[in-house]
Amino acid sequence: MGYELRVERQAPLSFAELANVLGRAGFEFRGSPESGEVLARHGDGVHAVAVWNGALSGAPGSDWHVAQLARVSGLLGARLVGEDGESYAIRDGVVEQTGDQAAYEFGRLEEILAAGPATWRA
Repeated sequence: MGYELRVERQAPLSFAELANVLGRAGFEFRGSPESGEVLARHGDGVHAVAVWNGALSGAPGSDWHVAQLARVSGLLGARLVGEDGESYAIRDGVVEQTGDQAAYEFGRLEEILAAGPATWRA
């Protein structure tokens, strides 16, 4: 597993709330209330975005995955946090990462989503 991002918020997240938000936002869910995957469509494909096991997390492989995770966390009123404590969010239509003293912009949300889940190159 690669670098993990997790969705965090003050109030516990219930499966019913997760399912409601995902359905309204066009995401899909495959699994059970105890565990499963959050999926997003791009073109003719369906791609895993996050894992649900009572908490929500994901291991993004592209800017598209980061953007989808940021969308889900925003819709849930949560923060998207990386292993090193940095935060990811969508602000003014731009997907960004902020850390202790630096900020990085991935790009405009609509452009990232249109580009799809092309895997990062090392």
